[in-house]
Amino acid sequence: MTRTTIAASIPVLRWAAQRARLRDEELAQRFPKWPLWLNGQAQPTLRQLEKFARLTHTAIGYFFLPQPPALTLPVPDFRTLRDEILAQPSSNLLDTIYLCQQRQEWYRAYARLHRLPALDFIGSAGVDQVPEAVVQNMRETLGLPVAARRKLPTWEDALRQLVNHAEDAGVLVMASSVVGSNSHRHLDVGEFRGFVLADDLAPLIFLNSADSKSAQMFTLAHELAHLWLGASGVSDTRADRVPEQRTERWCNRVAAELLMPMQETRLAHQPDRPIREEIQRLARVFKVSTLVALRRLFDAEFISQVALWQHYRVEEDRLRRLKERKADGGDFYRTLGVRTSKRFTRAIVSSALEGVTSFPDAHRLLGVKKTATFDKIARELGVVA
Repeated sequence: MTRTTIAASIPVLRWAAQRARLRDEELAQRFPKWPLWLNGQAQPTLRQLEKFARLTHTAIGYFFLPQPPALTLPVPDFRTLRDEILAQPSSNLLDTIYLCQQRQEWYRAYARLHRLPALDFIGSAGVDQVPEAVVQNMRETLGLPVAARRKLPTWEDALRQLVNHAEDAGVLVMASSVVGSNSHRHLDVGEFRGFVLADDLAPLIFLNSADSKSAQMFTLAHELAHLWLGASGVSDTRADRVPEQRTERWCNRVAAELLMPMQETRLAHQPDRPIREEIQRLARVFKVSTLVALRRLFDAEFISQVALWQHYRVEEDRLRRLKERKADGGDFYRTLGVRTSKRFTRAIVSSALEGVTSFPDAHRLLGVKKTATFDKIARELGVVA
């Protein structure tokens, strides 16, 4: 029996593969005639095209267009893109933003129903303001005195503290390395490290937890600065860069000042020490990552931008190797309760148990499939005994 083939658009086939970050070698293993599809010598069957569409998370109707559709981010893009592939967002990034927007929309309705007050710090600052003054307001709002931070055992404890205080202030902090709960759809750190959805009732920060925890600390502080601006967007948060966009430069300065105040950095700096030794010492003093400490040496003009780049790469590699050697100690963010935000999770679990939100909707927004998992979450968060 002859199978009917589909004249799928070759440019769209290529585009879908690129967006899904799939190499030709991988696709040829799944679809042996993939090279022939691309040169027009063969065409996929309907079943093959449907399978390809599911694999690349692409609407099947797109394959009948002569050229790929122009898909754009639903929020501002503050990244400095380094290659053409990133000129259009991946399906993984788009679907993650869409999911977070749905969660934010639900929580906004929940906040209105329960008459929760609007958060007056959202949009309270401007890029013309001196970062030090804004950081002082952030410390007061978040309850983050520098002295208390220094007393914490490690910078990882300081990161937990920052997450918890942000949540207590009304911010939904979510972190994951995959799209929703799909362990086969990994988020690419090379594409984005985090984004923020500003709102005075349901502000939301998403961290790409595929990134190192040390880098996530700076990303979280950077996204908090975005909330003070009231500016949603996908951010450029690498501490070793000087972003092109004014908003990103300002947010980086605020983030660095929040984590490691300049005045105290200057007083604590010991210029006779080698840079690598000094950033490790400062990281212990201020309970920040060595990457943040390195950035602050640059901000204080103790090192050049070339030295910043060189040592940042070396330190990133060291931290990456250290992470690989560490035994698996469990999911850092699951223990924090912020994979879907502790605040959001408590609200939607309570709403479902009260009969206001349907269980299917609650399961979908939390990314759980089993009732037993939902019940376990409810118990762990203290929503039920």
